[in-house]
Amino acid sequence: MNIEEKLKILMVGHSEKDADQVLRVLSHGGFKVDCLRVSTAAALYDALKIRDWDVILSDFDLPELSAQEVLRIMKSEELDTPLIIVSSQIGEEAVEHIMALGAYDFMMKSNLARLVPAIRRSLHEVKNFQRFITTQTALQKSEALFQAITSNLPGVVFQFLLSGNNQQTSFPYVSDASETLLGLSPQMLMENPELFPALILPEDKKSYHQLMMTSAEQLSTWNWEGCIQVKGDSDIKWISLRATPRKMANGATLWDGIMINITRNKLAEREIVRSREQLAELSSYLQRVKEQERARIAREIHDDIGGTLTAIKCELYPCMDTTARKPEFYQQKAKSIESLVDRVIDSTRRISLDLRPGILDCGIVAAVQWQAKEFSDRTGIVCKVSCANDEISLDSDLAIAIFRVFQETLTNISKHANASRIQVKLVELEGLIFLEVVDNGCGITDIDMEKQDSFGIRGMRERCQQLKGNFHIAGDPGKGTKVTILIPTGNLDYQPGHVVELEGRLEGSAQLQTAVKKKKKVSRL
Repeated sequence: MNIEEKLKILMVGHSEKDADQVLRVLSHGGFKVDCLRVSTAAALYDALKIRDWDVILSDFDLPELSAQEVLRIMKSEELDTPLIIVSSQIGEEAVEHIMALGAYDFMMKSNLARLVPAIRRSLHEVKNFQRFITTQTALQKSEALFQAITSNLPGVVFQFLLSGNNQQTSFPYVSDASETLLGLSPQMLMENPELFPALILPEDKKSYHQLMMTSAEQLSTWNWEGCIQVKGDSDIKWISLRATPRKMANGATLWDGIMINITRNKLAEREIVRSREQLAELSSYLQRVKEQERARIAREIHDDIGGTLTAIKCELYPCMDTTARKPEFYQQKAKSIESLVDRVIDSTRRISLDLRPGILDCGIVAAVQWQAKEFSDRTGIVCKVSCANDEISLDSDLAIAIFRVFQETLTNISKHANASRIQVKLVELEGLIFLEVVDNGCGITDIDMEKQDSFGIRGMRERCQQLKGNFHIAGDPGKGTKVTILIPTGNLDYQPGHVVELEGRLEGSAQLQTAVKKKKKVSRL
């Protein structure tokens, strides 16, 4: 220690003569001492409060203040300042007792040769102890922060060890989230690391081990995605594992990583892929239908209208020459041409109705009633329409969409349902159009709805979703099928992909109004 460095010493119970002797020894040892002497408990309390002392030198046994009492007072004040006993007489048993109580060292007043080394050693140990306490506090804070972070991460934080010799694996650390994700407590996984690979489905185990060994050999990031099944759980989970390796001194490889549950993402990806495939199939189907419809219209125009116009031309041709004929001839030709013109008009009207029924100009209610009557007349299936409103005002695009869905529903019933009765309900309330078509046929099944060629159902659903509405179909085998569409007519805050849950069968507009006002949501189709 530099000679200019100060040493703050508190002397307890020493006389002025003894204190001068101690100061001379410390001065010769290279210390510049700031000293205070006390001899009573009250003075000791006051001295301990006014400053922090480097060393306390105490006599052993004084009438007013013993060394045991000094140690008791220091403990009550939670001080760890080194206490060195400097006494004129002390027995071995007393030394053992006072050292057991917490004294740092002892020595006789007649021999202070060890005082300077003892003080130096005590100061050094105090500094080391303070460093230890600081480091330990920092470590505790770091561990608390680490635990707080890992407990809030959406996954399992882990360390994974692969030994270099026998290829043994272990988990030196696993966060508490393993209980939720893997169904295994951290302690179970650390004690038996093979429990994790046992969760992996057989088709994914090979890639798990291959990627682990590649990461160990190349010290590259270990990225693995696979499926696990937790014991007692029927659901399959998709797991994403990402870990960074480092080589240890003994040749082992240690990974620090995280495992997260990506099941929802994978299901969403699969749903997106499936939806894209269905949209592509539907687009291709619609294109084929469009071309077929164009070809049909072209054939009808060519064969029907074109043929009739040709017949009209043939009837007119004899009337254009200069040959004189009887009036009856021209009257007969006029009647024939009139009949052919009527046929052209009928064909034109029929083709126009196929493209866009003119009845839509009279409103959606009239169009649905007309289509139901036309369907009943054509198929013999009883089709009854109930509508709470005589007229529902809709824009043309929405009216056409609802009408086409209704047409497609009737077409599907005629093709597949084997029904004898259909009940149609059309209601407009609270900015929503509700259309329900119920038949008493064989009832559609889930397998029927999932068929790859179910383009009719898929097209109706897509048409409703484009209008921010919803389409729902459900069947009861042997009892019939119910088709429900719900489409907003304005800027109603309504989420596509959901339908309003109608409790029980809707028997009237009042029930529908109550259900709409409650704004109930049901599961995604």
